[in-house]
Amino acid sequence: MQHYDYLIVGAGLFGSVFAYKAKQQGKKCLVIDRRPHLGGNIYCEKMEGINVHKYGAHIFHTSNKMVWDFVNSIVEFNRYTNSPVANYKGKLYNLPFNMNTFYQMWGVTTPAEATAKIEEQKAEAVARMTEQGVTEPRNLEEQAQLLIGKDIYEALIKGYTEKQWGRKCTELPAFIIKRLPVRLVFDNNYFNDKYQGIPVGGYNVLIERLLEGVETRLNCDFFANREELSALADKIVFTGAIDEFYDYQFGKLEYRTVNFETEVLDMPNYQGNAVVNYTEKEIPYTRVIEHKHFEMFGADIEACPKTVISKEYSSEWTEGSEPYYPVNDEKNNSLYLKYKELADKETNVIFGGRLAEYKYYDMHHIVEKALNFFPMNDFKNLNIAVAGTGYVGLSIATLLAQHHQVTAVDVIPEKVEKINNRISRYRTNILKSIWQKRS
Repeated sequence: MQHYDYLIVGAGLFGSVFAYKAKQQGKKCLVIDRRPHLGGNIYCEKMEGINVHKYGAHIFHTSNKMVWDFVNSIVEFNRYTNSPVANYKGKLYNLPFNMNTFYQMWGVTTPAEATAKIEEQKAEAVARMTEQGVTEPRNLEEQAQLLIGKDIYEALIKGYTEKQWGRKCTELPAFIIKRLPVRLVFDNNYFNDKYQGIPVGGYNVLIERLLEGVETRLNCDFFANREELSALADKIVFTGAIDEFYDYQFGKLEYRTVNFETEVLDMPNYQGNAVVNYTEKEIPYTRVIEHKHFEMFGADIEACPKTVISKEYSSEWTEGSEPYYPVNDEKNNSLYLKYKELADKETNVIFGGRLAEYKYYDMHHIVEKALNFFPMNDFKNLNIAVAGTGYVGLSIATLLAQHHQVTAVDVIPEKVEKINNRISRYRTNILKSIWQKRS
């Protein structure tokens, strides 16, 4: 019987990145998933020539250059910029809250006018709480109004949040909204991160390349054959729900799930944007995704005669549905800590991902955490000679010197001598890390 170094339960992003790095180290992995496809929640289904994000919109974004360089070493990413729009009673507002939002809401045209209006509304929120003898926000509604005021809260936060969480904002804890992004510029980019995009060809390409050469089994339920599967490997990498792993012995953790109503429309462009949020409580879905806008731009939009849209409906997780978002309130977090205590005692099980760690991770967090199991300095304290003492050579030497013993060499003895004596035309700060490493 085939034996493996790692049994990886779950073919999502964490499991796939882990398998890729383990394979690079010569480890043998078996990746299993109970679904009929790879990729977990980032799986894309091809419809009318369009990559449909089957489990909701996924936009990769990060400020971590290591993470960005890693995913781009696997597959090329496009230039997609997330610029969602909010529809409230037929009027459109840009997200996040920026000068376009404030102009549409109040007619203000300068940052000073917007700031004055926001501060006025925040003061009104403080006054309302003071009248009730309250100094700290008791719930999400009060917290949101302290951060952004009543108008934007009522139009763009309240209804959407209540649909997403299935609870009134007055019943949700204040800590869910610690801060709200307020941008006093005309910039509709939702994320502040330096890097952003979507894999060219969709997320399936990314997953397939990560798992190239790795054995996978689909429609394979770990819990249906737990003993047999566990015996196949030295260690288990588990990316499923941690409470299920421990047979719910302390009780079940709560999740929110999302249901999708997807349809093909006989038109090239339905809403002109990938993401439109519907913030009224009366409209049952939270947002509409038009998938072609993730990867098609300019003339390509019209060249594709049909489009695919998905309406998203948020609801409580029930047995048999897919868990999406952990409900990180005090009750559930306390319950999770009981399971984590068990997990911390495991010697042959690695828990990773949103469900296994009961945290709301974005994709870049998942990639970073998986990479952290395989540090870049696997090979330590090598003696490396860098040939050439021009700016390129010295830059490479500087980077390598962070983890290794580096000597810069050159065919011109005079240049080497000048560098060693630190009297060359090369700036000392460029060489600083080399000197520190060698001293």
